[in-house]
Amino acid sequence: MATSGGVDRTHGASTAQRVSFALLHLVSLGLAGWLAFAGPLPDPARGQAVFAVAVLYALRQLLALFVFLKRRITWSEALGLSVFLAVIEIGLVAAGGGLLGGAPRGAGWADAAALALVVAGTVLGTGSEFQRWLWKRDPAHAGHCYTGGMFAWSMHINYFGETLMFTGWALLTGRPWALLLPLFIALSFVFYHIPALDAYLAGRYGKEFEDWRARTARFVPFLY
Repeated sequence: MATSGGVDRTHGASTAQRVSFALLHLVSLGLAGWLAFAGPLPDPARGQAVFAVAVLYALRQLLALFVFLKRRITWSEALGLSVFLAVIEIGLVAAGGGLLGGAPRGAGWADAAALALVVAGTVLGTGSEFQRWLWKRDPAHAGHCYTGGMFAWSMHINYFGETLMFTGWALLTGRPWALLLPLFIALSFVFYHIPALDAYLAGRYGKEFEDWRARTARFVPFLY
């Protein structure tokens, strides 16, 4: 089993784990939806806006889970990620809805910026994965490392996209302390997931990967 960054990198169906994760995610999404539309929120409109982003994120997760992601998923990953997402989705709705403190407020420029970050993160995260999935479908590309499309801007453009989306999602709550979430996610990418994945890719693709690394930003497009 090739494990790096806490996940199993070998290919496999893992059907039971995928279905279980999807169902658990839908349960947490349902609880977040109940809170947004029927719960005791002082600011239900903002809570519902935050929930709409949760729905978008859940759809992206389902697409990745059943279409893009070819590696095995262990039970520990499926269950651990399910709990993590439940805390995030329900917690952000509670924060945005004012259940954790703070007075209700109307929409403003910060909300426009938040939605722009959500859209940009979705395009970079899911769009880059879609480009790679299309490329990998060609049998001629088997055994080669995909370095084109958005991945020519950053080796881990999908991770950068996730960071942007979570930043917009947290910003939409209107609670500055919620920005600790995307900070944590960015740090986990930079100091844990990316080094582990790079080590795995270097071992799998050799010089092809090293050439890509030499000419491409690691995380933030064209900068780092």
